[in-house]
Amino acid sequence: MKNKPWSGRFKKEMNKKFEKFSQSVSFDQRLALYDVRAGKAHIDSLLLAGVISKSDAQRIQKGLAQIESEILSGKFEFREEMEDVHMNIESRLFELIGETAGKLHTGRSRNDLVVTDLRLWLKDEIREIENLIKALIRELLDKAELNLGVIMPGLTHTRFAQPVIFSHWLMAYVEMLSRDLERMARAFHSANICPLGSGALAGTNYQIDRRRLAKALGFESISENSIDAVSDRDFLIEFVSASAILMMHLSRLSEELIWLSGEGFRFIELPESLCTGSSIMPNKKNPDSAELLRGKTGRVYGHLLALLTIMKATPLAYNRDFQEDKEPVFDTADTVKDCLEMMCLIIAGLKPNPDAMRNACDRGFILATDLADYLVKKGMGFRQAHHTIGTLVRYCEEQDKRLEDLTLEEFQNASKLFDRDVYRILSLETSVNSKSVIGGTSRPQVRRRIKMLQKVFKK
Repeated sequence: MKNKPWSGRFKKEMNKKFEKFSQSVSFDQRLALYDVRAGKAHIDSLLLAGVISKSDAQRIQKGLAQIESEILSGKFEFREEMEDVHMNIESRLFELIGETAGKLHTGRSRNDLVVTDLRLWLKDEIREIENLIKALIRELLDKAELNLGVIMPGLTHTRFAQPVIFSHWLMAYVEMLSRDLERMARAFHSANICPLGSGALAGTNYQIDRRRLAKALGFESISENSIDAVSDRDFLIEFVSASAILMMHLSRLSEELIWLSGEGFRFIELPESLCTGSSIMPNKKNPDSAELLRGKTGRVYGHLLALLTIMKATPLAYNRDFQEDKEPVFDTADTVKDCLEMMCLIIAGLKPNPDAMRNACDRGFILATDLADYLVKKGMGFRQAHHTIGTLVRYCEEQDKRLEDLTLEEFQNASKLFDRDVYRILSLETSVNSKSVIGGTSRPQVRRRIKMLQKVFKK
């Protein structure tokens, strides 16, 4: 098969520079096994529809099986002059079985074939990503279960706010990742539609059983409009969008890991094997793994914008612009998987520093809200209680004291509602365990949520 499959319409050969500019096989070859799989199912459909003979179907199936074996063994030769993965496979089939190979493309187009391949590939990628998200969730759950006794300062606006348990902080990321799983499941559902049988844009003249074909390929349903089927890339955009949000969560976690492991906090220690040193400063232990995770988020954001831009002005139906959809999606899947694997390693090797966290709780007057609630329970309105404790905090700053250092007389100078029982409030354990509502930072509530999700995400 020396000529292009469309060469009958043309007198002149393709410009060599344009041929190189136009090729996609350098990156779409990763769809090769899916292309063979789609070809096998298509041949079965043609046979059942009486379009090709049993002997021709058997010859093509045998040739496709050999091509599949060559791809799996790494022996298949992809050639740029054959443009894309589809024509590389068809060309090889001609070499193996001769002119009978030409019947493979009966009733189909590269337009419906490529989107079928992409959907098959994406479903497998999403399942792999889902498994990696679950693995990271399990690491976080294990770390949270081991550290229910560790109290740390919770922050808002990057300032100490109220005490929480370290496990509660870890579990916040479990909740984020759980939502990421839901988004990936929706992306999988969007990809789980079979477009094969849509042809170039109008459908096919051959009465193939599209529902049976979809079932054979493992699809949940079939596309209902052939024009939309060949030009739809929403499912790719949904996947990259879900990936961008996932990467945002990994980046937020990376940022906190970098920050909380630094000299200013030392709340945690990152695994040494996932850090690097400086080429000039021998004292450095740099959090490169987390920084790279944070940095790679930008490339996935860029891929989402690239896909939206590609699609924003493409008329119906298929356009060659769609060739540009693959590299952003392929790189997104690769990046997300790499980052999830790396974050699993970081969390598994992460070591908390309970003493540093507890000592930090002495700063920032983080029990101030508990004192305001104390006054509310004594009958004071919350706004007045807030003002009273704010005044007390300012007094402590002026006197260089902690709230815990104040005498009862000093408390009562702020409000006569204070009594000796106030000192029971000035306890980190009392503070965290008083937050016993569902979703709060009390140990029983956090333990309950850990146990619940351990059942959901058990191996």
